[in-house]
Amino acid sequence: MRLTNLDMDALRSFVTGIDAGSFAQAADRLGRSTSAISAQLKKLEGQTGSALVRRAGRGLALTEGGEALLSYARRILSLNDEAVSAVQSPTLEGWVRLGIQEDFGETLLPHVLGRFARAHPKVRIEGRIGRNVELKEKIASGHLDLALAWDDGTAPNAERIAALPLCWLGPAEEEPLWQVDSGEPLPLAVLEAPCLLRTLACSHLDRAGIAWRIAFVSPSLGGLWAATAAGLGIALRTPFGRPSGVRVLDAGEHNLPSLPSLGLSLVGADKPDHQISAHLATIIRQALRDTLPEAWARQA
Repeated sequence: MRLTNLDMDALRSFVTGIDAGSFAQAADRLGRSTSAISAQLKKLEGQTGSALVRRAGRGLALTEGGEALLSYARRILSLNDEAVSAVQSPTLEGWVRLGIQEDFGETLLPHVLGRFARAHPKVRIEGRIGRNVELKEKIASGHLDLALAWDDGTAPNAERIAALPLCWLGPAEEEPLWQVDSGEPLPLAVLEAPCLLRTLACSHLDRAGIAWRIAFVSPSLGGLWAATAAGLGIALRTPFGRPSGVRVLDAGEHNLPSLPSLGLSLVGADKPDHQISAHLATIIRQALRDTLPEAWARQA
């Protein structure tokens, strides 16, 4: 049996088109004509022997074969880009200081550090897991070179790379203690102020006319998860990194206000281009594509 080598450029056009929602937008992002992108898609369909996309209204939908290929294509491109980065910069050395929002510390950071260390063994990373305010203050003061943080619209050098849905969270094993008709204010489990998600929770409840009280305050995300799992209060967070003892509450069923998505950004220091930071940013983007649901990355 003769093996087929999939065209790398065609794979990149395919993935970019699906992420962008159209191959016309993929053409803009990749600096190619729309006809060139279409030709690459046809080439890829010829190589795989399967239709990959179909029209769905004004957008695109994957076929069964396209869904299968998309997962492999992301992994192939990720490994390709990692290999090229390693070969093109074999002498890259020095320091880079990275900050990551604490929601992503346990799940994403080990993946990023391991991949970066393999690609650039002479570079040393100083890592910090922290809250949004702290990370942005350290970026502004020059104590961090790059940070993965929630997008609150205040950072001048921010690149939005994903949008995660916000949700109300409660204990997995029992119903939350609060009922809308109880006459009692809704108990909230929150992080210490200042906290972007704490502010969002309070403002959404205020707009919905729902009385609330701070029932539990934690300096760390671990404490917040524990309090929520114990039923001490309802929390507002994204579902990323949610422990098994905490579940997403249906907003309509529990008479809670619906919530928007929250942007996730890479924030760079305000200084000339830092080559090491640029390579680290590439690996973070790839790690997020591997980790987050496709729809979250597509909303960026």
